[in-house]
Amino acid sequence: MTTNRMLITGEKESFMVRVLTKKVQEVGVQCDFVPCTINKLNQELGKASLIMLFLEEHALPKDDILHFLRDSLDEKGGKLVLIGDREAITFVTDRMPGDLLYKSFERPVDNAQFVAAVSEYYEKVATGEFRKSIMIVDDDPQYLSIVRAWLRDDYKVYMANSGMQAIKMLASNKVDLILLDHEMPITSGPQVLEMLRSEPETKKIPVIFLTGKSDKESVMAVVALRPEGYFLKTIQRDELLEKIKEFFVLHS
Repeated sequence: MTTNRMLITGEKESFMVRVLTKKVQEVGVQCDFVPCTINKLNQELGKASLIMLFLEEHALPKDDILHFLRDSLDEKGGKLVLIGDREAITFVTDRMPGDLLYKSFERPVDNAQFVAAVSEYYEKVATGEFRKSIMIVDDDPQYLSIVRAWLRDDYKVYMANSGMQAIKMLASNKVDLILLDHEMPITSGPQVLEMLRSEPETKKIPVIFLTGKSDKESVMAVVALRPEGYFLKTIQRDELLEKIKEFFVLHS
């Protein structure tokens, strides 16, 4: 996905749409209009991380279009900007998860505010603000470094070399997933999971165990703790990235 490109979609390429397209292009963001149909959007959505939906009061998008946008943006990590009257914006926001909506603007649009919002979005993309965050908890510093190197291009990564350090870091850092070593000294992975589940602030953070033991008895012991999953430490980079991507798609 190209992060410096956005799409504007709507019923037609009206004069106002052309004006907004030009304004965005003037600040260095590639911007194109795409008719609001599934076929057309499907051809172009993978090339942009920000989609602006221009809403016409007399032609609101049908549910299948909104479902397609929701699923596509969710899978690719994109965001949606809405422009329309209050009723049209409410119509879409009632049908779209809040975490996919970046901004909404009631008409008539303040062009300067709109362009500033687009510029702000790409600044946040550049700093990784929209990336999912993962905490790796493992007492092996070499393994920590290896997994961090695998993940850091796609995710915000936090590292903790003990269960207690992880608990302390979570007091001031929000994460979307914890990869937790099952076999750690002093405070084991199961003990850490129990502490996480006992606190309101952390009980809903998904946890996937990392384990070096692949025998049936060990695996069943891990599964019995009811984490969101487990990975063997022999897992390779590409498989780990694919499984984490699948996890976020299924649990978004």
